[in-house]
Amino acid sequence: MDMSRPIVPSLSLETLPRFQRATVAAIEWSRLEAPQARRLRELGFDEGVDVEVLHRSGGPIACRIGRMTVALRRAVAAAVHVSPAA
Repeated sequence: MDMSRPIVPSLSLETLPRFQRATVAAIEWSRLEAPQARRLRELGFDEGVDVEVLHRSGGPIACRIGRMTVALRRAVAAAVHVSPAA
């Protein structure tokens, strides 16, 4: 078993059910291009932040972070791993 790689929860923001609250557990920054990573940081995405998916269609995913509603591309949302709130 490779212990050098972090254990990442299997649920990504891309697959989180609508209206289910979750906490950001990890972000795979290496999967994102520099502008995408910078935008996520500017929007406040980081470990421990609460998020909720509001709308999902064939394109971007709308989610709530704090009091903001933001749209993320699916590839970006797939790099954000979450733990559902209990």
